[in-house]
Amino acid sequence: MPTSIVEVRNLTKRFGEFTAVDGVSFEIRQGEILGLLGPNGAGKTTTIQMLLGLITPTAGSIRMFGLDLATHRETILGQINFSSTYISMPYSLTVEENLWVVAKLYGLTNIPRHIDEVVKKLEMEEFRSKVTRKLSSGQMTRLTLAKAILTEPKVLFLDEPTASLDPDIAHKTRHLLKEVRRSAGLSMLYTSHNMREMEEMSDRIIFLQRGKIVTQGTAQEIMARFGQSDLEDVFLKIAREK
Repeated sequence: MPTSIVEVRNLTKRFGEFTAVDGVSFEIRQGEILGLLGPNGAGKTTTIQMLLGLITPTAGSIRMFGLDLATHRETILGQINFSSTYISMPYSLTVEENLWVVAKLYGLTNIPRHIDEVVKKLEMEEFRSKVTRKLSSGQMTRLTLAKAILTEPKVLFLDEPTASLDPDIAHKTRHLLKEVRRSAGLSMLYTSHNMREMEEMSDRIIFLQRGKIVTQGTAQEIMARFGQSDLEDVFLKIAREK
């Protein structure tokens, strides 16, 4: 069985009297894409923020590469990266300048080669010299994804990575991610509100509702468990339960 790269045990986050994440436990194996599903407010973003070390858990533990995030933060963060439709990059820099900054922060060598490769893979040649504030939403999405892939992470956290992309670029992006997974053994945590995309990309799925895991397994296992033939129907059933 593949090694567990990420191990989360009894992860809990409270904000005052509100519990955003409530005793969540899961693992991500080497080379695995783990889907994270749930309606808005289910605790997905809070979970990812804790995995990135942006907020401190109220209780529980996070281990990556066999190390505890609380005590080996710098070592772990140097081997992971994150992409989301909902983050931005410094607007006054060009696309290429932003990638140079990221490459420098991560201590990459032969930076021009790394940037050329990621720009080509994500078809960004036509806007690599464009000032970031002038990018379209789809171009910004590709920039944030390029930033994440550029550093050659061992674990990648992806929050709706194709949400602003047209169908052609979204399809190519999914193909690229699967190819990187195959070639580099990259592990991913993947969120999306596109149920077909979740079925295509995820080896396993965990489903959050009100901060707790309500079901998990492959897409087929989850659909069978709820007596549905479509993952979207499962999503609606869980989201509408009182």
